Amino acid sequence: MQIFGVPLPAMLSQLLLGLVNGSFYAILSLGLAVIFGLLNVINFAHGALFMLGAMLTWMAFTYFGVSYWVMLLAAPLIVGLIGIVIERTLLRWIYELDHLYGLLLTLGLTLLIEGAFRSAYGVSGLGYDTPELLEGATDIGFMMLPNYRAWVVVASLTVCFATWYLIEKTRLGAYLRAGTENPRLVEAFGINVPLMVTLTYGFGVALAAFAGVLAAPVIQVTPLMGQNLIIVVFAVVVIGGMGSIMGSILTGLGLGIIEGLTKVFYPEASSTVVFVIMVVVLLFRPAGLFGKEH
Repeated sequence: MQIFGVPLPAMLSQLLLGLVNGSFYAILSLGLAVIFGLLNVINFAHGALFMLGAMLTWMAFTYFGVSYWVMLLAAPLIVGLIGIVIERTLLRWIYELDHLYGLLLTLGLTLLIEGAFRSAYGVSGLGYDTPELLEGATDIGFMMLPNYRAWVVVASLTVCFATWYLIEKTRLGAYLRAGTENPRLVEAFGINVPLMVTLTYGFGVALAAFAGVLAAPVIQVTPLMGQNLIIVVFAVVVIGGMGSIMGSILTGLGLGIIEGLTKVFYPEASSTVVFVIMVVVLLFRPAGLFGKEH
């Protein structure tokens, strides 16, 4: 069976591969949305912290033999703590300023982090083997699906929807949202708003590191691995709506699938289709698909 001249198995295969890419887009854009929605900071350092999660995973295994499963928890924790230090020492001074200051500050952090690792390891890719438990592939009829890629989708979706539930459906999430809209009122109830803000930034960058650990066995680890990806992720956040948690998740998954289908029908446009969609969306809905109009 063919659809528009393309064999159905080939199309389904690209859909699944697009879903894998969409999972990375979703979890990275989710971290950006959390930070912007609750802290009002455009975190351009997100790509560098994504890279840092992958580099820490590679370094821990190469130098100390630490397993992938340990780093799946340890790398987000370490990067989250680094994020807390960044927020306490740098970002806290610019919350009342224009968004441009946060953008420039986090861009400078990106250049520092990437430059340090590039000096130490160069720009060549560093290989990281798939965990033994997830090696091999499963026959699903129309393709052999690598077990690790299936794990990436499951892990990403689990973390994404757990984060959405935490922020949108729990009392803690309500405190976070209220603290960003009216911090003085929330502090009057005895809630430590600065601490919540600090932990929120740490959690947002920990999501980037988690994505970096997931990416390590899929793409070669390199100090520049976050550069190209973060540009697409920013487009995803803009399309979904700046600060929209569910918008980032659904848009990331959807654009990954669209990108996969574009590779089937018109491969030359696969690297630009996300930006074309962004332009169209902004023309008709400047706040994004799920964003709030002001």
